Amino acid sequence: MPKLWNETIEAHRHSVREAILESTWTLVTERGLMSVTMTQIAEKAGIGRATLYKYFPDVESILAAHHERHVASHLEHLATLRDQPGDAVERLEAVLEHYALICYHRERHGTEELSALLHRGELVVQAQRQLIDLFRDLLTEVAATGELRDDVAPGELASYCLHALTAAGSLPSEAAVRRLVTVTPAGLRPAR
Repeated sequence: MPKLWNETIEAHRHSVREAILESTWTLVTERGLMSVTMTQIAEKAGIGRATLYKYFPDVESILAAHHERHVASHLEHLATLRDQPGDAVERLEAVLEHYALICYHRERHGTEELSALLHRGELVVQAQRQLIDLFRDLLTEVAATGELRDDVAPGELASYCLHALTAAGSLPSEAAVRRLVTVTPAGLRPAR
């Protein structure tokens, strides 16, 4: 097959997959997890049920794929913030704020039932490891500037940051999230 034909097929498959993911997410957030059927998803995505089943066996697997894509996007953005040029302390503050806002917005989308389904399993464990590594690497850079306490290892401080900022999910507003973000670095600074 010519290369152009292969690229066209892959582009089509990608667009069908994206339509399935987005249609499912829309239906689940509108109607609730238990109310959505594969037939409804196929109709909303504009494809036949047989085509839908070629991509995914059930609603749960579609939601897992949507969540995986979402998590990868967040990790990529956090890595971009970490890797931008400039002062390590400023980059750390940008990463802390963005992560806290992710936690805040995550709790406002979906139901407890949906959250319980999506925030379990190996994907979450792997994402947590990647976050710890991302924070640890950045904190190691900050330590080289002398702006990080030296009595606690950067890996332990990375865990502290993640757990402290996860609390953003229960805060009432973005203003409260930003206050939490300004308090968190206080635990990272060296004693003076």
